[in-house]
Amino acid sequence: MCIKSCIIPYFKEFKLALKDVTPKHIQDYYQYELNEKGLSASTVIHRHANIRKALQYAYKVGLIAFNPADRIERPKTTKFVGSIYDAGELEALFAVVKNKPIELAVILGAFYGLRRSEIVGLKWNAINFEKKTLTIKHTVTEVRVDGKAIIVEKDRAKTKSSHRTLPLVEPFEKLLRQLKEEQERDQKVCGKDYCREYFGYIYVNELGERVKPGYVTQNFALTLKNHGLKKIRFHDLRHSCASLLYANGVSLKEIQEWLGHSDISTTSNIYTHLDFSSKVASANAIIGVYPS
Repeated sequence: MCIKSCIIPYFKEFKLALKDVTPKHIQDYYQYELNEKGLSASTVIHRHANIRKALQYAYKVGLIAFNPADRIERPKTTKFVGSIYDAGELEALFAVVKNKPIELAVILGAFYGLRRSEIVGLKWNAINFEKKTLTIKHTVTEVRVDGKAIIVEKDRAKTKSSHRTLPLVEPFEKLLRQLKEEQERDQKVCGKDYCREYFGYIYVNELGERVKPGYVTQNFALTLKNHGLKKIRFHDLRHSCASLLYANGVSLKEIQEWLGHSDISTTSNIYTHLDFSSKVASANAIIGVYPS
């Protein structure tokens, strides 16, 4: 997919025969993707893996004398540093999204730490109003194939650990019941024009059409801009959730289970540096032994 839609079009411009591709051509391509297209080093490294694998096969069958991808420097990844909202900033955000279509996504992202794919993929059968639980077990993602956006539905979460059950807190239960009533009312008003294809999904519009993953990202960014709020990515709400949990004494193991990480090192590497207040508390704990 990536080779056909992203890599080949770039090299086609040079009209090179396979045997004429040099390490510099490949290196220049990586710099183009990094500097002109704004891709991350991690994404370019994935591209490198695809290129090297394809060229290695060409070398193996005798189409080229050596693999030029073996003679270039891969981009170096930088450690992710998230931008987060603190409790006050989240409170302001909740106020501006109240009763708006993006409200559901914001609450699920900030309070429950759900991924975008988990939010769009949430179904009514994942909610147990009697036991007061919600279960993350279905995802909806958007991928690009040959330049076209394709929606992929999966009856499984990202990893085994991503399949998790969380408590249904009272304010969110109230919101869900309100949404359910609105959906039932929309079905009656629209009648046969109501979309039945996404029946069972929670995140749908007035016509029953499922909200697309891209809508969440774009509408969130627009909401922040229109209300003068600090710019963060939608995914940073998940980081904000983790940081607040950590700041309030929740253990890394518990945060790992809440967020659905398969490896606790992921939780530790990404989130523990985000909360500065915990570091202040650590400094105050040992200030008594500091020489006067």
